[in-house]
Formats: sequence, C-alpha cells, structure tokens
Amino acid sequence: MRTLKTACTLALSASTLLYGSNTLADTRILTSIKPLELLVRAIATEDMHTSTLVPPGSSPHNYSMTPSKRRALESADIIFWVGPEMETFLNRLLTGNEFGARSVALMQQDAEALGAGDDNYEHDQHGESHDDHNHEHDHGDGEDPHIWVDPHTALAMAETIRDSLVQLSGADKPALDRNLVAFKASITDKEEQIRRQLQPLQGISLFAYHSAFTRFAEHYDLSIEGILTLNPELSPGARHIAEVQDSLRRANHPCLLTEPQFNRQWWRSITKGLDVTFSTWDPLATDIDATADGYAAFQQSVADAVLKCLPEHTEH
Repeated sequence: MRTLKTACTLALSASTLLYGSNTLADTRILTSIKPLELLVRAIATEDMHTSTLVPPGSSPHNYSMTPSKRRALESADIIFWVGPEMETFLNRLLTGNEFGARSVALMQQDAEALGAGDDNYEHDQHGESHDDHNHEHDHGDGEDPHIWVDPHTALAMAETIRDSLVQLSGADKPALDRNLVAFKASITDKEEQIRRQLQPLQGISLFAYHSAFTRFAEHYDLSIEGILTLNPELSPGARHIAEVQDSLRRANHPCLLTEPQFNRQWWRSITKGLDVTFSTWDPLATDIDATADGYAAFQQSVADAVLKCLPEHTEH
C-alpha cells in the first residue's frame, strides 16, 4: 500500500484565517471543485452550507471566472482549494489580500515553480513544444496535484478541513471531531473493499487520458502503461501519439480510461484500428451527491470504471 507522499504537504494557516461575525448557521463554505466539497461535507456540521466554484462539466485547469462566481468568493466565509498548480485561475485571487486570509490550500505549492502571473509558464520551458515527456498541464514538474483521488491523502485533507472549521466562531468541535472519526472509518472500509474488487485487474494494461488517474492507480497497485496526453489543454504531439499507439499495440487487453470533461473525438481517431477498450471515469465527481458519504461513493465510482476494463465487462 502506498504511503502518503511527504512532498504533498497539507497546508493550514489557521492563525491567519479571518472569519466574519456571521452565526454558524450562516456559514458559507466554498470549495474550488466538487471532490473537495465531498470531503468538506463529510466533516462539516449540518448547519454549514457548502458549494462548489467550478460548475459541472468544466475543468479546473482552464476555467474562466464569471461574475457570479466572483460574488460566491466574496460571500464565502472560508474557501478550500487544492492550490496554484491545480486551479491556476484562482492563483492571484486566493493568494492575494482580498481572499488570501479566508482560503486554505490543501496542497502546498512552491511559489518559485510558478512564473509570476504566467499561466503558461511550464508549457514550453523544455524546448520540446507539446511533445515533451513531463506532466506539465499547468502543474509544472513537481508533485501531481490530483491529490483527492488517493484515499490516504484524502484522509489527511479531511483533518486539515476539520482543523480549519473548528476555528469558526460557534463551531461545534465535538461534532466536527465525530464526523472526522466516522469519515476515517468509512474510507478505511471502502478502501479495503475496493482493493479486493480490483485484484483481477493485475493483468490488464491500463492507459489513462491524463495524469489525474495516477494517484488512484498507485494507491491500489494498478499499473498505468501510458498516458494519452501530457497536457489536457493541448493536443499531444505526433511523437507522443506514435509512442502511445505502439504501447497500445503491444499491450495485454489495453483499456483507455477517458474523462468526460475533455473532447473524445481525437482520442477515438488515434486509437482507430486498434483493439482498445474504453471506460470513462470522472475525476471531478460531477454526478456524486454532496453528502457525508459522497467521497466513498466517488472512490467506488472510480473503481467501477476500472472494473469495466475487465474482458467480461468491456465495450469496444
């Protein structure tokens, strides 16, 4: 079982968080993406309102802020986000004077790895255009920012969320603590269940649309033999496509795990004529209800998508 990577540091600056004078019943918790809302909902008490900034069907890698979403930031008492390497569009806002004191980044980012205000800093810095072999994708060459797909990391994130929420005026600390204990037990049980379910996948060659799937695969000892695109905002270069096609030809029952947020036409075209199985998983948990059990349901949804790669379940 993979242990929590020390490079992924959960950041909490509780001493600098400033909250308004609202009563707890009026507390508004905003998360950048749906999976974080699932974690918050598992820990928050019933009288806390939660919502998500990036709407269903949109990607946090290239989302454009709308006026209504800006107002949601302004009205939030506390904002949870992954960090600058994931939600690039929030970097200036949530590290600036206006919202910085109300925001909690769940993954610490080395600020020196980002160009000041340059969203495309990492795209071409190695001189290989869109063909180079690093997980750029506005994430740089550092730690994979899709931290929520790993249940061990999610547990640590939940602790950070609890530690943040207890700082709210009038917060029910015993209730928040109970919710955290219940969440840990639930995820531990779900993790054991999924590990048993995925055992038959050991001989299947998995290919991922992009690096979002990597942490889940590593945690459950699944092998990813190829990643279709190194940057989901750009079409992959000819060299990388040729390498992926060659890997698909040599693979044992190759299965490509795609994502609903991105166009599927071109990956269909580059796999044309190859014996490839397709399955779709959603890293943004679009169809998962934001309830206390939502994160466990999200983990199961990913496992279910992978199980469709088994020969008896596949569709070509």
